[in-house]
Amino acid sequence: MAENMEKEIAKLVSEVIEIPEADIKPDADFANDLGVDSMKAIEIVAAVEKKYKVIVPEKDIPKIRSLKEVIEMVKSLKKA
Repeated sequence: MAENMEKEIAKLVSEVIEIPEADIKPDADFANDLGVDSMKAIEIVAAVEKKYKVIVPEKDIPKIRSLKEVIEMVKSLKKA
């Protein structure tokens, strides 16, 4: 299931930021490497919250800077 969730999150992020999934490396920095602005970052968080029925604490949103961090955050919130 975890691997499937990682693929789903990658697809979701790809759709939001309009960059092909294959071009998004897990450690690529959203802002510096992929040109994601703060509005797109909020869209990513909103999409993840809706799909996985989790709530990302507002204080944690600026810490989410890569696909890998989005995946880790969702896994952590799903356990809680």
